[in-house]
Amino acid sequence: VPAAAQITVDVRVNVVSEKARVESAFDALQPTMAGATISVSGLINRPPMHESSSATLYAVAQSVAQGIGITDLQGIAVGGGSDGNFTAAIGVPTLDGLGACGGGAHADTEYIKVSKMGERAALAAAITRAVVNH
Repeated sequence: VPAAAQITVDVRVNVVSEKARVESAFDALQPTMAGATISVSGLINRPPMHESSSATLYAVAQSVAQGIGITDLQGIAVGGGSDGNFTAAIGVPTLDGLGACGGGAHADTEYIKVSKMGERAALAAAITRAVVNH
């Protein structure tokens, strides 16, 4: 049995009102083994980002994507955590995940598809142009 153990938990909530409840649940954790202790530190550090807050901007992205020949642009909610969570939380239409295509996110096996970089840059430019010219 090790003298000490540590666990890191990445916790996210879908609605702001759940933040206090979830943090309280972590603070209330009690050990089940005699002599053991539990110390909880940290907080949920990002507000949720709801796709509905950016539906209009996503419609623009879909339209310009089709206009430059990208037919497979998909909007998905993954519950991720980025700086976009903060902008969306204050009402700024926000699209996240417009960067490189690839896989294995945040792992040793993470990669990007270099062949898609030009397409992604063109998409970002087209969305920016559409928003600025609106």
